[in-house]
Amino acid sequence: MRLWADLMTPDELLTEIYNVFQPFEPPPEGTYVNCEEVRGRWDVVRELGKQIVRSKQPTCQLYSGHRGVGKTTELLRLRDYLQGRSYHVVYFAVEDDVETQDAEYADILFACTKNLVQSIELRDHNPLVEWMRERWQSLKELALTELEFDSLSLEQQVSQFAKITASVQAVPDIRRELRKKLSDSTPSLLAALNGFIAEAQRQISPDCKGIVVIADNLDRIAENNTDGRSNFDEIYINRSEPMRGLACHVIYTVPIQMIYSPRVTRLEDYYSKPDVLPMVMVKSLAGKVNQAGVEKLG
Repeated sequence: MRLWADLMTPDELLTEIYNVFQPFEPPPEGTYVNCEEVRGRWDVVRELGKQIVRSKQPTCQLYSGHRGVGKTTELLRLRDYLQGRSYHVVYFAVEDDVETQDAEYADILFACTKNLVQSIELRDHNPLVEWMRERWQSLKELALTELEFDSLSLEQQVSQFAKITASVQAVPDIRRELRKKLSDSTPSLLAALNGFIAEAQRQISPDCKGIVVIADNLDRIAENNTDGRSNFDEIYINRSEPMRGLACHVIYTVPIQMIYSPRVTRLEDYYSKPDVLPMVMVKSLAGKVNQAGVEKLG
């Protein structure tokens, strides 16, 4: 019996092979390969998960690695591990909510807000809905609506976070306007976020051990310099206090170039030592083939 590949021309086969590999997408479910033994014994549960499980206080961890090394796959494993231990995990990929070529701290904060409020439905008092109600006159133009906030149902009120996030991602002028509006409102939004998290902890389930936010793919945002100011520095260093300020466990991915720069010492001061997912070793520094690594990739 002939294989389907035998029926293709060499050019068609190369096209199929090229399209099978999507380095920026996690592999399909059921195709995971455990590479711990060829990553220097690095394991996502041990390196990131145990700190969450053992800590009685909210943790904030930074996680990095080279493009295509498998960061998202490992984070999804961590999500499953934590959910299996009664944690409520809010995982999101930032490119779904943030324009990666033009990202600032305010965009990320609002993306966290949108994903939290979508993931957890509060039955009664919702501090984030109250926060938006108080600012609706200045925010409704960002939601591209003329409707009054109190005329909306609770579901529609919650959906305004998603509408604003979508507008911010798609329209540069709206993005700049939101940043201006949040510059003076960041403390109040953080307070509302933490009020929301506290209320969610009470309402989710008596068995819930905590809420974990995982903001994936932040390492894909582009570094922009305006007036000598890097948006990377603004997000991770200058805004480190609010980044660490959520009253729940948080994991942020961080661009690898920050890890291999003098800025890493400041990251370690403000957070803890960032975890870096090691590459799969296929060849030693001496040039000798590492057969175990080759077989894992095969």
